[in-house]
Amino acid sequence: MSTATIALLGQPNSGKSTLFNALTGLRQHVGNWPGKTVEKKEGSFSHGGNDYSVADLPGSYSMSANSDEEVITRDFIASGKADVVCILADSSQLERSLFMLADYAGLSAPCFLVLNMEDVAKEQGKTIDAKAIEQKLGIPVMLFSATDTKAYDKFYATLERAIKEKPQIDTASLEKEYEKLAGYSEIKSQLDGNVMSGYTPMWLSAKVLENDKVVSAKLKNTLPADKLKKIESVIGNGGNAVALGECKFAWIDEILDGAVSKTNTTAALGRLDRIYTHRIWGKPAVILTVLLGLIASFIPALPIMGIGMGVNALGTPVREALTSAGSPAFLTGIVCDVVIASLYYIINMLGFVFGVTLVFGLLEEAGVMARISYVFDNTMGKLGLQGKSVMPFLVSFGCTMGGAAGARVIDNWGQKVLTIALAWAVPCGAAWSIVPMLSTVFFGAGAPLVIVAILLVMILHMWITAKVFSRGLVKQEDRCGMIMELPPYHKPKWGALFRYVLGRTKDTFFRVTKVVLLVCGIFWLLSYSAGSIEDSALYKFGVAIEPVTKIFGLTWPLFLAFIASMVGKEGAIGVISALFTGGSIYAATSGAQATASNINEILLANVTLPEALAFIFAITFNLPCIVALAATYQEIHSVKWTAKIAAYYILTSLLLSCIAYHIGLLIF
Repeated sequence: MSTATIALLGQPNSGKSTLFNALTGLRQHVGNWPGKTVEKKEGSFSHGGNDYSVADLPGSYSMSANSDEEVITRDFIASGKADVVCILADSSQLERSLFMLADYAGLSAPCFLVLNMEDVAKEQGKTIDAKAIEQKLGIPVMLFSATDTKAYDKFYATLERAIKEKPQIDTASLEKEYEKLAGYSEIKSQLDGNVMSGYTPMWLSAKVLENDKVVSAKLKNTLPADKLKKIESVIGNGGNAVALGECKFAWIDEILDGAVSKTNTTAALGRLDRIYTHRIWGKPAVILTVLLGLIASFIPALPIMGIGMGVNALGTPVREALTSAGSPAFLTGIVCDVVIASLYYIINMLGFVFGVTLVFGLLEEAGVMARISYVFDNTMGKLGLQGKSVMPFLVSFGCTMGGAAGARVIDNWGQKVLTIALAWAVPCGAAWSIVPMLSTVFFGAGAPLVIVAILLVMILHMWITAKVFSRGLVKQEDRCGMIMELPPYHKPKWGALFRYVLGRTKDTFFRVTKVVLLVCGIFWLLSYSAGSIEDSALYKFGVAIEPVTKIFGLTWPLFLAFIASMVGKEGAIGVISALFTGGSIYAATSGAQATASNINEILLANVTLPEALAFIFAITFNLPCIVALAATYQEIHSVKWTAKIAAYYILTSLLLSCIAYHIGLLIF
């Protein structure tokens, strides 16, 4: 049995993630590259008695040093850690997607080319002669559809051939294009084959002409002073990136000449693009699409939510069975109030995430998500983000966990973390089920004004949060939005889509359950009492710090409800009900205990209007819920940043509570 390492390289939307997931399944892990806030995805698979490890390199459009992702990608390739590099290109738009191959040419790592999305190219009426392209490039080339499970035997055969032959791209015709540029030959003459391991003199010379600062810095530490001086005299103060790009596209045209034909013509953009890219109607159309997708997500979510309700229904018979069997109250509480109630909560949320992943995965497959990203790219750029961030924001109106999960389509790790941090400021569906009710109870006809105030504060909160977190997450040079070409619309592959959705849902369930059970278990222990509520540690804690919490307009019952809202927004009202009627704090938090029927009278009798206003703002902008916290950690893979975001929202929600309380004192 032999082992080999494969690196997957390709531009965004080339199908790289689809191939990675199909090869590795759930045998993958995600972290960050050492010393860099860039996502690192690795996995493994076995085939034909051989084991393979797969490195999914960060998505980028070239091998230039325009971002940390691109520097990491090319350094990994040049390091020789990969036995072979699999370069993916979109068959439906080869002229653009082969730019990565042109930029790769000159690196010494063996490689092969996969012309992915063969099915989309056929829909466009394109015929591609992979053998003709292979003869010109000198490396294995294959037509492929990563979503077609029956096509993988051909992929494995090409992979094994590439590992055995260790082919490199024939760069003779590309270098002829470079030699037409002033200064190229002079620069190359100063570089020998060993100047930088993994990089050929041709590749280095081209990057010097492009004014690649990383390559230039490395050469300064490597070359003798006389050679360095000659190179600097050639390039002067500027680079020639545009001319290099023209050379690469000319080479691509030569490679594709006679290898691609088209039997019929179709519109470059679908009819929907007349609406989506419209100057006036584009953004409203996109928002409507996302909101309809959000509503549609509940259709596939309902069966899973039904399972959650079934799990919750087990609580009463299990409690009765354990009690009749003489089980200690402590053990019964753990099983019923922690395990069963938490699973009910997790499965309910997971149903919505399944629906969101399926519906928006469908939009992604069809090419709609690219339009959504394009339309909002400039707007999101003002926050240091890219157009893809708008979808997590809108989904968070339904469920923050879904918003966090939706951020996984963002390639830049820092922008992904910042997107999730801002998505937390969007009140979720659970918050919107409570806030209008509380506003109506306390403020009557003035309730709409409270809702408007919350929406305005949400926008201000997101803007301030972007200012606070962006410095540590998104470098100034990365705040340039996206460079993208709108992909063609095409039919989704349902089998591949369902495999992806089920795999992600299963993975999310196991990862989130660990965190939720741990945190809910701790909260249950703090709220547990064998006798009355007054015996619980949480009650004693709330009463002890009430002099402090009153500064924020929160009496101790309201503060305990504020803490409970971190587990789930729905539990906040239940906790207030429990505290004033003698029920279980934790059972009310988890939804296992019914709220008092006269909750309106209880609230009006015990909470003043300024306190009510403070409480509404506190729970609205508090940590969304423990499931959202777990989902955030799953997506960003950083305890430090997850804790930072959580602490920030707890503190800012108390600050907003304080401001609302003192404004309420002035008004009421």
